[in-house]
Amino acid sequence: MQFEIIDTPDFGLLRVQFEARDEQIVAESGAMVSMSAELQMTTSMRGGLFDAVKRKLLGGESLFQNTYTPTAPGQEILLAPAPEGDLVHMRIEPGQTLVLNSGSYLAHTGDLALDGKIAGLKSFFGGVGFFMLKVSGTGDLFINSYGALHAIEVGPEGYTVDNGHIVAFTEGLTYNVRKFGGFKGLFFSGEGLVTEFQGRGTVWVQTRNAGSLASFLEPYRRVQRRSSGD
Repeated sequence: MQFEIIDTPDFGLLRVQFEARDEQIVAESGAMVSMSAELQMTTSMRGGLFDAVKRKLLGGESLFQNTYTPTAPGQEILLAPAPEGDLVHMRIEPGQTLVLNSGSYLAHTGDLALDGKIAGLKSFFGGVGFFMLKVSGTGDLFINSYGALHAIEVGPEGYTVDNGHIVAFTEGLTYNVRKFGGFKGLFFSGEGLVTEFQGRGTVWVQTRNAGSLASFLEPYRRVQRRSSGD
């Protein structure tokens, strides 16, 4: 299987070309942009009903996933995430575990397990994503972001990230959610809550924040006025 990521970091698109009939790629529901006419697709709740519901409720992913299988070498498929932004490939090896924020998963190949993870009440109130997706096993993982995606190596001194910009992090990191700049900073700095990571590992951050965009657009939202006769 050959894959190519194009049009990043603005409009990431994944092109996959199959080299053998026994190859497969699993993708989030609705991710298919186009594909070879003879490519076969099956839709299922991977892992059974319990695992699918767990991913839906705890990981923010769709209940169903689509599996694409070629009928002949040379067939291809194009996949894209819902938000405009970056798309990256990660190779997951045995013993490695990655924690994804809700909505960051696009597709995977190989023997990867996707499990909903409860990050704890501190994440719920902090907006990191109370429900996260835990990825482990062996295979190729493709994740997406809103805006460009950057990897930051966390060292002994730790690192602080605005909650709305967290996409993924290695499971070995510990974290703590706190107010930015104290009580006054929480309401007046424009930053709100941040997460302090400790230990050694990697955090992937996105350059844009959907919540900030919503706040920016709110003053321009048209409000329908009701007539006095209603």
